[in-house]
Amino acid sequence: MTENIIVEVENLRKVFGGLVAVDDVSMQVTAHTMHAIIGPNGAGKTTLFNLVSGVMPPTSGRVFFKGEDITNVSPQKRAHLGIGRSYQITNIFPNLTVLENVRLAAQAMGRDNFKFFQPVEKFTQYIEKAEEVISLVGLAGREWVLARNLSHGEKRKLELGIMIACDPELLLFDEPTAGMSSEQVPELIEIIHRVVRQKDRTAILVEHRMDMVMSISDVITVMNQGRILAEGSPHEIANNDQVQAAYLGNLYGELA
Repeated sequence: MTENIIVEVENLRKVFGGLVAVDDVSMQVTAHTMHAIIGPNGAGKTTLFNLVSGVMPPTSGRVFFKGEDITNVSPQKRAHLGIGRSYQITNIFPNLTVLENVRLAAQAMGRDNFKFFQPVEKFTQYIEKAEEVISLVGLAGREWVLARNLSHGEKRKLELGIMIACDPELLLFDEPTAGMSSEQVPELIEIIHRVVRQKDRTAILVEHRMDMVMSISDVITVMNQGRILAEGSPHEIANNDQVQAAYLGNLYGELA
């Protein structure tokens, strides 16, 4: 693996019964880039994403992070290696405040990760980190609101805050705009872009909104029927005849 490759998947295959969801896929992700994975329904993009994030094991093949084989490493251990992930369904503590959600995430990655029942005043450094993150994701002023009382868009921001409070090098976004209105999407795109660029992080994104993918991605991998159909810059993908036939259709005319 070359020095600037942060993630590499090698001959990944995932079979469910008689269905081959991911079929001998190899892919590299360059550090400090936004790498999107797209494809029509059933293309295998979400399965590939789940293999990379450790949610499910591959039938065969390997996953590397910074040159280390993490194929059989649990998602929890991957978090300590510097990998953070979001989910299509918001994954937060609904009965805790925004600040408490983010503070606990920061604390979980520190030396005080099992001291949850001590007075919060003892963990000033985590509170300060949480406040910084909350501001970064656009939730300043909402610190003491219970997570269950946030709007759906605010919950998405909170989930992003929880993820980056762990200070990951690699961010994995699974349909981050799922359930959001078109009016809310541009703000979330801007926040994601800011979060990724802030510390030269790397991001892998699975997303169905093509306007978002085209505007935010450095590299796009297109999957179809469990295999990689094409890979390149947004411009290259939008002008790829095979991609247009399999997925984009007439959409490129709108994006252009």
